[in-house]
Amino acid sequence: MYTQSLKLLLLWVLGFSGLRFAPGGAADPAGSSTRVSAWRASPDSAQLPVHRYLYVAVPGVRNYLEYGGHGLLVFDMDDHFKFVKRISTAGLDDRGQPANVKGVAVSLFTHCIYISTIQTVQCIDLVTEKQVWGKSYEKGCDRLSISPDGRTIYLPSFEGDDWKVVDARTGDVLHRVVTHSGSHNTIYGPDGRKVYLEGLRSNYLTVVNTGNHEVSSQVGPFFNHIRPFTINAGQTRCFVNTDSLLGFEIGDLRTGKRTAHVEVRGFHTGPVKRHGCPSHGIGLTPDEHEIWLADAFNESIHVFDIGQPEPRQTGSIKLSDQPGWITFSIDGRYAMPSTGDIIDVNTKKIIAALLDETGTHVQSEKMVEVQFAGRNPVRAGDQFGIGRAHPGKTGQR
Repeated sequence: MYTQSLKLLLLWVLGFSGLRFAPGGAADPAGSSTRVSAWRASPDSAQLPVHRYLYVAVPGVRNYLEYGGHGLLVFDMDDHFKFVKRISTAGLDDRGQPANVKGVAVSLFTHCIYISTIQTVQCIDLVTEKQVWGKSYEKGCDRLSISPDGRTIYLPSFEGDDWKVVDARTGDVLHRVVTHSGSHNTIYGPDGRKVYLEGLRSNYLTVVNTGNHEVSSQVGPFFNHIRPFTINAGQTRCFVNTDSLLGFEIGDLRTGKRTAHVEVRGFHTGPVKRHGCPSHGIGLTPDEHEIWLADAFNESIHVFDIGQPEPRQTGSIKLSDQPGWITFSIDGRYAMPSTGDIIDVNTKKIIAALLDETGTHVQSEKMVEVQFAGRNPVRAGDQFGIGRAHPGKTGQR
């Protein structure tokens, strides 16, 4: 117990002090309000080989430091997900302790990664690894999403009444969208014209027109209050978790109607460690052939073939712990649940685990792939397991 306490203290100090195990700049103090300049990759970057990294923000399972400490951890996806470095982050609460990380997103327009906690958002330059700006927002923050052009952030208040529309360069609030739904999860549509808002006190998914930042429609009602959800690339269907359901439901984003109710077969549900619902985590494989569904009580991921008129359960994968999220690599080769297990999508086998510089098994519900050509970020994935089946809809470019 004494050894574990020392390890947690070390991880916290590393995350806050900026010490690293690979080259990189230190973070600026929280509260910086520097403006990010528009950025373009150097001409030479197009000729360089692309390398893939997984950026994992911790603490990304509540505020639990035992799952990787505090900071932004970088793993080499092209070298068996080996640990590369720990980038220092801010995001401390009123007691000086690391606060829950609530979301992570990347802008190639600003070449920055954005991390929301329950109180703040911090903007970190992916090249210099320095904090560009950090701000607190009234009524707190939840899982943010960024526009495909990288210029605009939709930021939910912490399980509150509204979403703030934020300038990604400065952190300034431009608009507010009020829903009174318990603002929580956010997906910016791949076409940039619509944003999908989930409130954890509502049975409806809210759709906002980004041209005027006004609610344009709702989808539902669903079985119960919506929790995590995802959408296909064509923005015609949504796939949602709900409270009290070991399974998922499907909605038609064009008609606003619920179209399917799917329950996991062959498994019972029971008490869960977090989130209070049996399935908290759902993702589409990038080719949109399968839905992967989290099952906390059974410490499993269930796989469904959705290429049929009715979704068909095809298998289950046992994990190392209770999952609360899942996303995929841009190319669809890897599934990455919050447990830190790395799964080969084709074989459905665990082929690696995320381990930090101390050998601690890392867990987080906030991770995103970033691809670099040399030192330049050239492509980014998404924290949500969104569909990428349409040409031109295969990650930010």
